[in-house]
Amino acid sequence: MKSATQLILYKDLEPMFYEMTDLMQQYESGKDTAPEEGQESVFYRCMKRLMEVAEQYGFEENLWHCYLTYLLVSNENAYSRACEIRGGVEGSINAIASHDLEIIRECFLFDLKQLFAWFRLDCPAALLSYRATHRSGTGFNRRIRDRIRELCTHLEQASDTGAFKDALTAFYLEYGVGDLGLHKAFRVARKKDGVRIVPITNIAHVKLDDLVGYEIAKQKLIDNTEAFVSGRAANNCLLYGDAGTGKSTSIKAIANQYYDRGLRLIEVYKHQFEDLNDVIAQIKNRNYKFIIYMDDLSFEEFEIEYKYLKAIIEGGLEKKPDNILIYATSNRRHLIRETFSDKEEVREDMHTSDTVQEKLSLYARFGVTIYFGSPDKKEFQQIVKQLAARYEVRMDEEELLLQANRWELSHGGLSGRTAQQFIDYLRGKPLE
Repeated sequence: MKSATQLILYKDLEPMFYEMTDLMQQYESGKDTAPEEGQESVFYRCMKRLMEVAEQYGFEENLWHCYLTYLLVSNENAYSRACEIRGGVEGSINAIASHDLEIIRECFLFDLKQLFAWFRLDCPAALLSYRATHRSGTGFNRRIRDRIRELCTHLEQASDTGAFKDALTAFYLEYGVGDLGLHKAFRVARKKDGVRIVPITNIAHVKLDDLVGYEIAKQKLIDNTEAFVSGRAANNCLLYGDAGTGKSTSIKAIANQYYDRGLRLIEVYKHQFEDLNDVIAQIKNRNYKFIIYMDDLSFEEFEIEYKYLKAIIEGGLEKKPDNILIYATSNRRHLIRETFSDKEEVREDMHTSDTVQEKLSLYARFGVTIYFGSPDKKEFQQIVKQLAARYEVRMDEEELLLQANRWELSHGGLSGRTAQQFIDYLRGKPLE
């Protein structure tokens, strides 16, 4: 068995991997003797880590194989990044990748039962046929977890290093690598070591069809996003209009709909605009398409964060990368609060028109603007009926609409959100 220290591309795997491979080599060289002092504590620490990974990500069966698969799909290196979205690549890097994967495959083939016997572990079956307490896990969404499990099976069945490499490369092509590949949505966090893009592991799995009505608005959003993920020219997009009309839901649905084609969503709050340059620097050379998502975007007169945003969208010296767009939602069309004094002829600011243009310039940087208006009474009732049918709420239609009308009068007025809240209220009532 080759030493894991000979890895090149996959050199920076986590320390526990190296501790386990060291134990394997020590077993092979001294299996006729008892383990040395200190090795046992290392072994049981490694077993604890295997179980922690299994519970976090919902892995089952052979935990060592699951752990190795998890390392392979999480490790960003020159080969895995080259393969994401594009698949197999040409060049000398393939020989280096094969060298590394041969070593890792040897680790896959190692019979862990031998190590268990060496350390007299009395519950080996529990780790080789593991059943997680929370089978869905919390580290990945369920779909990705299942694909990682499938990859683990393919790697187990690989007849040689070439087949092992092909199975892994196919995964990189379809799902990518690392956090950016394995998650749909992210938020920005400032850590001690700088700005980090942190995965959101539990994004709502909504679809555009879940939003009743707004067909023209949804189609404009689809057309712009389709052009973007297809590599054609596309615009930054502003969804504006009344509260509760589905603006945010539409963007979440777009992230779900185009995830398979390499689209990722990064949520950025207003107070984080000064970090945008750092965020863009981390994603501009990746093979994914990124939407930087800003929800409920608006500014008061005294807030100057919009100036950071203006420079990022258009106007800085560095060209905005082709794999990044900005999608924002707002209840205001013009984003920055205006007052009548902005248009008064007599005021301290001698250049009134310049002041107005300054406040309108941010809105103008969104090439696509999509309006989401509140439904009228008839449209609201249609939304209620469709939601009731979708969730199998059984009630006489006349009574349903009567209660819906009463509900909206005291719960925010006519909107899709109000209709959804009403249906949720009915679903939550105890059965009579």
